[in-house]
Amino acid sequence: MVSDYHVILASNSPRRKELLAGIDIPFDVRVIDGIDESYPADLPTKKIAEFISHKKAMAYRETMADDELVITADTIVILGNEVMGKPKNEADAKRMLYELSGQTHQVITGVTLTTLSRQSSFSVETDVTFKQLSDEEVDYYVSKYQPMDKAGAYGIQEWIGHIGVTGMRGSYFNVMGLPVQRIYEALQAY
Repeated sequence: MVSDYHVILASNSPRRKELLAGIDIPFDVRVIDGIDESYPADLPTKKIAEFISHKKAMAYRETMADDELVITADTIVILGNEVMGKPKNEADAKRMLYELSGQTHQVITGVTLTTLSRQSSFSVETDVTFKQLSDEEVDYYVSKYQPMDKAGAYGIQEWIGHIGVTGMRGSYFNVMGLPVQRIYEALQAY
């Protein structure tokens, strides 16, 4: 499987590294800082993550070797039609968690696999339902876990996921940030 390629994970995320390692594919990490993650204002919300993962992939093409396969990804949280990015500060994190409280939202991860001769993209969507979170729960989570680096202000693998998630339809690993089952399937075609 992908024995012809040196796999590169284009992410500093410890969660993505852990997840990709879980499917026993040797890989290295390479990160290009400062990639523009903007997207057109009229882009449908369900296409944003895939658009950004493709944009990230294009930044790597110039530096790739013939034998490399680069995996780029972007994860977004959508409530209704609002894209919830990473919180700017603790107050913003609390606002996001209050909005997600008692609701079902979507987590979408877009993935792009790139070699010099081929590129493919896909996205995976998971529905996540939170119980009604109390003020104490939101305050505790934000102050202890500092989720400012997480889309939607939470990590499902952390305390808030353990006590707050009442239901899920789709991939748990997708919510963590990398739909490894779909990546494994896609790599079979390379």
